[in-house]
Amino acid sequence: MKTNLKIILLAMAIIALDSCAPKLPQTRKDDTVDDYFGTKVADPYRWLEDDASEETAAWVKAQNKVTDAYLRKLPARAKLLSRLKEVVNYEKVGAPSHEKNGKWYFFKNDGLQNQSVLYEMDTLGGEAKVLLDPNTLSEDGTVALKGTYFSGDGKYMAYVISRSGSDWEEIFVMDVESGALLDDHIVWAKFTGASWRGDGFYYSAYDAPEENGHEFSGKNEGHKIYYHRIGTPQTEDELFFSNPAEPLRFYQVSLNEEETIAFLYEDGADVGNNLYVKDLRKEGSQFVQVTPDMKHSCYPAETIGDKIYFFTNLDAPMNRLVVADLAKPSYKNWKDVIPEAGFVLDGVTFAGDKIIASYMKDASTHAYLFNRDGSSVADNEISLPGVGSAGFIGKKDEPWCFYSYSSFTTPGTIYSYDLESGESKVFKQPETAFDLSDLVSEQVFFQSKDGTRIPMFITHKKDIALDGSNPVYLYGYGGFDISLTPSFSATRVPFLEAGGIYAQVTLRGGGEYGEAWHMAGTKMNKQNVFDDFIAAAEWLISAGYTKPEKIAIVGGSNGGLLVGACMTQRPDLYAVAIPQVGVMDMLRYHKFTIGWNWAPDYGTSEDSEEMFKYLYGYSPLHNLKPGTKYPATLVTTADHDDRVVPAHSFKFAATLQECNDGANPCLIRIDSKAGHGGGKPLAKVLEEQADIYGFIFKNLGME
Repeated sequence: MKTNLKIILLAMAIIALDSCAPKLPQTRKDDTVDDYFGTKVADPYRWLEDDASEETAAWVKAQNKVTDAYLRKLPARAKLLSRLKEVVNYEKVGAPSHEKNGKWYFFKNDGLQNQSVLYEMDTLGGEAKVLLDPNTLSEDGTVALKGTYFSGDGKYMAYVISRSGSDWEEIFVMDVESGALLDDHIVWAKFTGASWRGDGFYYSAYDAPEENGHEFSGKNEGHKIYYHRIGTPQTEDELFFSNPAEPLRFYQVSLNEEETIAFLYEDGADVGNNLYVKDLRKEGSQFVQVTPDMKHSCYPAETIGDKIYFFTNLDAPMNRLVVADLAKPSYKNWKDVIPEAGFVLDGVTFAGDKIIASYMKDASTHAYLFNRDGSSVADNEISLPGVGSAGFIGKKDEPWCFYSYSSFTTPGTIYSYDLESGESKVFKQPETAFDLSDLVSEQVFFQSKDGTRIPMFITHKKDIALDGSNPVYLYGYGGFDISLTPSFSATRVPFLEAGGIYAQVTLRGGGEYGEAWHMAGTKMNKQNVFDDFIAAAEWLISAGYTKPEKIAIVGGSNGGLLVGACMTQRPDLYAVAIPQVGVMDMLRYHKFTIGWNWAPDYGTSEDSEEMFKYLYGYSPLHNLKPGTKYPATLVTTADHDDRVVPAHSFKFAATLQECNDGANPCLIRIDSKAGHGGGKPLAKVLEEQADIYGFIFKNLGME
């Protein structure tokens, strides 16, 4: 007995030692205090906002040293990385597009390439040759291709790149026939494409920031539109549009295919946008305002002759397609083509002489065929492979159409669609080295705190037992009218193979049920989003799927805010929290880069005392309480994130480490040469996913 007791005590000591939180570096505090309408709010880690200081750099290095040491010791981490490389290593092909030069173009990734490659074909299905390989633009894959834009005659292709994940963009121009790169080079562009007109293109940019070390955190003001003519330096580009009176707005311009009509977009001041139209055929013509204000969204869907089709939610919270004459484009003269229906009209595609209308019904795609006058084609529903997401590609003057389809258990597949027969055929289907036949995906509905019916998709092995023992990866977003629909990610496969459940919640704040659903999760309704997410975890527990010790919550950006708010409001409900590039300081978010653009969804601490108190009441940074046992937490951010600056995560992690009472690790992973997530090379993605899943496996007790 004595020997057995000794062994037991020794084992307990080893377990206790193993579960202890890593020894964390001390973070200096200062006496910074802000006054909001008479309320004093301390901000002792304000100095971490200075991303150019040596002290911040030393803090980042010290934090990463501890985090790296912890992650490298995780039992499952190496095996997870190996398995992740296996499951993502299959060919991924995008839908082909037909350009004016008569050639076809498509993107393909052989499997483990950091960036997908652009290929060219003389005929559809013919021999493909590389037109642009972004993997050759940098040795480590951190230069990402953001977009490609062919000139009207197909002679040139402008392409937009970003470096190290930053939102700052550069534009280059290629001669398509020879593949030669021209001397044209645009820098300090942002939130832009390249809209061709004649022998040049329009783009959007800011003035070059001062070289003071804050190029990735300074406030962005004064968005401008320029016209660049091929063969001239950027210094000679024509300023096409600017609005000094409204520095906190975005401006972009696009042209129709014939280059006869220009559209000017203005947004950033409300949840929608203003739209202006100009007839380029008439010398001296001016932009005419189409929309009444920025409270609703309006975008041109297509032009046919002098008719302009607009996609809008003005007077239609579920969206509609309208048409107007170029001579009288104002909203007062719109006529319905496809009126608002009981489900969200998610998008329209003009293909041949038809219109394909894609609807979201309970957050999945349903598509229907219409004539151009809006009349329904007989038996007009397009039969899709299942409950998933589909995106259509077509052109008004060509009788072909393709669509991509994916679901939680179906990798992205390209189909061709015959407009006359209504038949879909597989055009390109991936061949994977893993088996998905053992997985099942279903949609459930539950009630949130206020009784609202909330959908949730659940994906797992077919044979799971409802005994409350299953690990759960609970994911959500809930903001900015962004919809989360079924999609496939190979990086989820190892978690599902290990018996985990992937749960994706359709939260208020998104666009899945129209503008009312979006607005129900904004400003002083934002708590609804957190209540929905909390209710999802509670439902999974009550239904027998899991228990608090087995739940990991994950979200990025606005979803990082979601995770931060929920782990501070209900730290008892989750075992693991992964807030990724999150908005954590709701009192100061609007003071960095383009944070001011999120005010229509969030409100700001400067709006009113009431708005300040509401934000203060849920701001993750300000609701961490000393002496609280928080879930095992891995905060993730990156040094080049100029969307949600890393200061949010820095201050949150420092405060969390100060407040956490218990052995749960509370760490921050700060990536280098990476940004908010877009364009991140696959190698970095897999390293990060191995760290995240390794952290989850360890702290949920998974094998």
